[in-house]
Amino acid sequence: MKIPMIFVDSGPFLARYLISDPYRELAVGLWGGLQRVRLLTTSHVLDETFTLLARRAGYRFAAERAERIYSSDAFEILPGSREDEVAAVRFFSKFADQKISFTDCISFAIMRSNGIDTAFTFDRHFLYAGFKVIGLQ
Repeated sequence: MKIPMIFVDSGPFLARYLISDPYRELAVGLWGGLQRVRLLTTSHVLDETFTLLARRAGYRFAAERAERIYSSDAFEILPGSREDEVAAVRFFSKFADQKISFTDCISFAIMRSNGIDTAFTFDRHFLYAGFKVIGLQ
């Protein structure tokens, strides 16, 4: 049996670690249901996550979360290729009117190149790009 793959965006990480995040309750509940899936993310998403955590909760707090995530076996951190970056630029251009971040565009490209069709996110932009989403109501 093939294990389902779920791409994790920065929103669920932020909601997991920030008590004041408006998605916190939802995120914690959803994280609990992701025990038997393959969780994947990128260094781009983690960069965005740790930068925002540092700004909102302090740099030491963010560094501790970074150490925890990078030392964990719970996530596979996917590398992006030059082809993924070129594809991301195409997404960035295609969705320019939607003001989608380049981090989201590189996520779309890496998801496509790795056959991932579902994202754990609170960001509607993943729907616009044709992905299934866990986290939006």
